[in-house]
Amino acid sequence: MQVSLQALKAFEAAARLGSFKLAALELSLSPTAISHHISNLEQRLDVALFQRQARRISLTPAGERLSTVTTQGFQAINQTLDDIASTGRHIKVATTSSLAALVLIPALQQFYATHPQTQVEVATGEDMQHDAFTLPLRFGDLRHQHPDDVLKTEFFNMFATPAAASLPAGLKPLTIYTTRWKNNNLPPPPLTDWLSQQGLQDSGLDIKYYDQELFGIQQALAGQAWVFSSTTLTQQYVQAGILQAVNPNAVKSALCYYIPNKALLSNRHNAHFIDWLQATLNT
Repeated sequence: MQVSLQALKAFEAAARLGSFKLAALELSLSPTAISHHISNLEQRLDVALFQRQARRISLTPAGERLSTVTTQGFQAINQTLDDIASTGRHIKVATTSSLAALVLIPALQQFYATHPQTQVEVATGEDMQHDAFTLPLRFGDLRHQHPDDVLKTEFFNMFATPAAASLPAGLKPLTIYTTRWKNNNLPPPPLTDWLSQQGLQDSGLDIKYYDQELFGIQQALAGQAWVFSSTTLTQQYVQAGILQAVNPNAVKSALCYYIPNKALLSNRHNAHFIDWLQATLNT
């Protein structure tokens, strides 16, 4: 049997509160509308649900039965809606290991300070498959992305600890770490352009490669080498004075951080996070 949901809500509220007037206040309806909904429900069921007296109402046995199941049902529905809404405040981000370790995770406390009800889960992997409930923060070829999806165009520079950056030029060969991506389709870091700008292209440098920028940055932090890395991944170390740019002139690359179909993923919870993320990457 099909009955009006509004009638069931009116009945449940009146039965729980013991008053048509209080039910009307709760549901933002008039007492007359509450009475009308309940009368229609009683006609539909062909049974009285309330005993109506001059100044009070009471449930009939049939009303008691229906009151129990409707209250339980609406409580279950409300709990499920709350659970779903809570899930919406849980953001899962999939990104590269280097960005997660060096930028995203260290900065999350800043996000929580203004959005304490939102929890962010960070998953890493260079070739992850993303589901419909994951926010994919990707590193890719700028030339192949829609401009609206790009969060930041990547610049690269040479970094070292303050002590290593001031090494005399005569100490050779100088070891430089840079990155050779696992994904061969990505443009390489613009090391050749940087060396050419500094007149170092024929300097016999000892250039070593890792498949993630994180590892080269760790070598530079140990004071054992220079690292040619993105300005994004080194920004916190530079701000803390742990690393410094060997030369102030960073080189623009053909790489970027982006969220594919960003506009479609910017729901009311994700939008705050995406705005914060873009500001963090461009600090």
